[in-house]
Amino acid sequence: MSATADDRRSMVIALVGATLLSFAPLLYIQSDTSPLTGAFFRMIYAIPMLVFLVIILKQNDPREKQFRFLAFTSGILLAIDFVGYHSAIDYIGSGIATLIGNSQVIIVTICSWVLFGERPNRLILLSLPVVILGLLLISGVWDDEPYGSDPVKGVIGGIVAAIFYSSFLILFRFSNRIQAPSVNLQMDATFGAAFGLLIVGIMPLSSLGIEKIDFSISWPGHVWLVLLSLSCQVIGWIAIAFALPRLPAAHTSFALLLQPALTILWGVIILSENPSTQQVAGMILIFSAIIAVTLFGRTDRSG
Repeated sequence: MSATADDRRSMVIALVGATLLSFAPLLYIQSDTSPLTGAFFRMIYAIPMLVFLVIILKQNDPREKQFRFLAFTSGILLAIDFVGYHSAIDYIGSGIATLIGNSQVIIVTICSWVLFGERPNRLILLSLPVVILGLLLISGVWDDEPYGSDPVKGVIGGIVAAIFYSSFLILFRFSNRIQAPSVNLQMDATFGAAFGLLIVGIMPLSSLGIEKIDFSISWPGHVWLVLLSLSCQVIGWIAIAFALPRLPAAHTSFALLLQPALTILWGVIILSENPSTQQVAGMILIFSAIIAVTLFGRTDRSG
């Protein structure tokens, strides 16, 4: 198979994965569970499916123990991301919450500058005040009738999600320097996320407005969580983890941008989300900054 054919196949897989992930907020909302409960069972229901795939596929995993532990630890960071993300969905809607979370593109670049000396170009630096202005508009601080039950808390939850999603991606990528099988990586990270959510879920965080995990099984709520686990946590993430390292940078950028764009679309069409004019302006600012940084942002290693 030619390189072009391989790229096309990987691109199709990436787009399928991104499309599946775009439905995650809708499935979570349909489950009618709290942020911690939804996130925890999303991981728990995915674990037996991933273990089954690892056993059936029997792919060679040459990673040493410390790199498997790093993948597990990255899952703990992902756990905090999900707490912030699901909380943001509850407070400000699926579309806006997903968009704020995907500002991780900019955060990862800044972290790479601080940690690895990869200095961003001027475009990336100019995008920061644009994103900050967009967040202020979305939060409704200047808006008489902003969309969402508590837009300020929604923005805070989205920022927490973006920070910890960025941290997850950095550590997750570092743990896979030898490109281990995608299913094995996903299993390690999912175990870590389930563990992290369990720890957070039994802590007394009611003062922060975070409910503990409800371990009772309710129907049809948990049917939606099983569907969320299968479609997003298993199939969607495995597709993304498999395809992105094999794609050219420009194709990778497009695939990653498809998910928030589709989530915003589903929020408007399916959930009838109706952000205010100021919030739409904030979304446009943030989405424009994400596109610009993803497609044209560059870094130069200093020293």
